[in-house]
Amino acid sequence: MALPSHGSWVSLGVFRDRLPEKVTAEHLGSLQDLTAALRSPEFRASIDKDLFRVLLGVLTKLFCEVQDAVEGDESRPLCLQVTTETFRCLRNACVQCPPNQSALRELGFVSVGVGILSKLLEHHLDRWEHLCDARRCGIQFLGNLAAGNQACKDDIWEQSFPQLFLHLLQLGDEKAVGYGCMLLHSCLDQLKVEQMVGRDGQPAVARRVVVLCKTHPQLDWPILIVTEHLLRSPGFIQEIYSNSSDEERLTLLELVSAHLAEGQTDSEDCGIPPGAAEFLASCFHSSCKDVLLLHSDSCSDAEAALAVIRLLEILCEMTSDRKAFMFLQDYPDLLETAVALLKEVHLLGKEGGNVFTVAQDFSRVGPGPASSHPAVSFKAHLVRLVGNLCHGNSNNQNKLRELDGIPLILDNCSIDSNNPFISQWAVFAIRNILERNAENQSLVQALKRQGVADDSALREMGFQVEERDGSLLLRPLNKSPQP
Repeated sequence: MALPSHGSWVSLGVFRDRLPEKVTAEHLGSLQDLTAALRSPEFRASIDKDLFRVLLGVLTKLFCEVQDAVEGDESRPLCLQVTTETFRCLRNACVQCPPNQSALRELGFVSVGVGILSKLLEHHLDRWEHLCDARRCGIQFLGNLAAGNQACKDDIWEQSFPQLFLHLLQLGDEKAVGYGCMLLHSCLDQLKVEQMVGRDGQPAVARRVVVLCKTHPQLDWPILIVTEHLLRSPGFIQEIYSNSSDEERLTLLELVSAHLAEGQTDSEDCGIPPGAAEFLASCFHSSCKDVLLLHSDSCSDAEAALAVIRLLEILCEMTSDRKAFMFLQDYPDLLETAVALLKEVHLLGKEGGNVFTVAQDFSRVGPGPASSHPAVSFKAHLVRLVGNLCHGNSNNQNKLRELDGIPLILDNCSIDSNNPFISQWAVFAIRNILERNAENQSLVQALKRQGVADDSALREMGFQVEERDGSLLLRPLNKSPQP
């Protein structure tokens, strides 16, 4: 129902003379009429501060009633219903209407709204009828008040962070949690993100957002908060990874991996700072051997091993010719770490009977199907990382030769059901290792002549190794050599 612009006082006639001692059903009906009227853009644009002053008085009165009810542990359904409807009125008044947002802020609605919402969250009052509606509408009001209005965002943040946000994100009501995330997302900017995760920040809210990405995957807002804001902070990844549980670390790494998968490979801005990439590389370097525990069926720290697997996947994506992260080719000891780990994994596999063992029948490995084991494809990713680090980088090509890594890569050119696509990654790695590097080419030629390695595995994949003018060339079998 839409009221004429001059009827705004009519709808609140019961409040005109003075605020009541107690709210009644008549007051609730009057507010419901106003809520309906405020759905009209024309009506929203026509109201003035006098109407808002009346609503401020109503909300202030309700604050006292809610506070008395909470402190007295009393159930007041009508009080909650009127609180809910007042929030609905204010929520509707803010929709695409900056003048109303500014007027509400100037009159002090932020502090009153935050105060009432805080009281509604202060105790476990879920037995109260209409409590969820009051909470939800209060959060929606603050969210609409903040939308597109920097001054309102700043005021809400100042009065809500971190305690109110933390409470909102810990509610058992999924809708309210979603609205809370929406409010947090609306308020965030670079300065506020640093308050969340900086040196003197309040990381509990950031950690809770990460947890929600795992526990409430159907909610978009937590993921948007992470990908659009938190990942861009130089300190976020390090703070969460260093001070969280293994489960939270895995969730964080999955978010980073998904973000990279959706990004542009040739973009200079991938949304993750260089310092965060260096930190992840250092974590892989320091903890990579945890994955070796997976060769045993009785691994006692599977989550730590899973973290290494996710770190490796992320490093593979970052070094896949992404301009923003190719500096990782020169990260100290990263190539050495990858080669040393590949050697250990390869040796464990040769012992037989574990997930690192080469298999070509796609049968069960370990406690379950090979495809379900977390270490499946780990060796393939190690080969991929080595190839990425050597792409167009003569220093790493030479370093790999000095580490005796070339025969190791050649030894992984066979089909392996425990490492799908490992032969393809090995072929690509060999290409990167040999490209414009005469010494590496000569080494492979020598290996072939001595019978230590041959190109049969490469030929199975559709490639052949050819010698030309003292150089070793890798060519497709179905393509004639160029003159």
